[in-house]
Amino acid sequence: MKMSLRILLSLAVLLPFAANAADYDPPIVVDDPAEMVPVEIGSGWYLRGDVSYVFNKSIGAVDYTTYDPVAVTYSSASFTSADLDTDFAWGGGFGYRFTDYFRADATVDGFRADFSGATSSTEPCFADPVVDTSCRSTNGSEVSALSIMANGYVDLGTYVGFTPYVGAGLGYSLVSWGDLSDTTYCVDGLTACASALPVDSTSHPGDDSWRLTYALMAGVAYDISRNFKLDVGYKYRSIDGGDMFGWDTQQTFGAGTQGSIDTHEFKIGLRYELW
Repeated sequence: MKMSLRILLSLAVLLPFAANAADYDPPIVVDDPAEMVPVEIGSGWYLRGDVSYVFNKSIGAVDYTTYDPVAVTYSSASFTSADLDTDFAWGGGFGYRFTDYFRADATVDGFRADFSGATSSTEPCFADPVVDTSCRSTNGSEVSALSIMANGYVDLGTYVGFTPYVGAGLGYSLVSWGDLSDTTYCVDGLTACASALPVDSTSHPGDDSWRLTYALMAGVAYDISRNFKLDVGYKYRSIDGGDMFGWDTQQTFGAGTQGSIDTHEFKIGLRYELW
């Protein structure tokens, strides 16, 4: 009897707790998903395009070899004048910005120029050997240069949208010379020439070769928008000398070489930043 009474009392005490436990509904906690951080595809890369006005250009000494079939001897001589005539150059490429102060790009640049030159000799022209006269010739050709360059730049900070910079580049240029025309004239001396007209005209095959090239740059970029920059600056390019033209059909004048080709350019272009 005492055991039954104890059981009943225990049940009476536990029933309220059991009822509360049945009514308890624990909250369901769901963790918020991790915040998605967008990844910028292509950030730091840019494309570029430029046009340049070539305000100064020069070519080094043009040397050649002559052959005297009578004396069976070779001799060396140089053009008395050598000039290039070109106005514009172009360029394009792509690059990458490593930091706010350093970037690099790979570019392809090119230009075409007309060449004019002259030679002179104290000896009479071979084609009109009048005693006591001398000989001169005028020469013309054209040259194209395609430069493949790797360039590095230091940006010097941005001030109200303007970023000045300096840079340098190194690469190679494919220099392609057209055929050189050679027109020879007799020049009066103690004796008058037999004719004032040209006494001879020949052609020399042009040469193609790759040349070491370096460049120095300075300028300023302006932020047109988030993606576009206007780039205005100066560029100096120097292309090593090399072979220029070969022997003429008579094998009397040829084996021409030229010194370095140097250009000073004012360039303007756009850079498109990829974001």
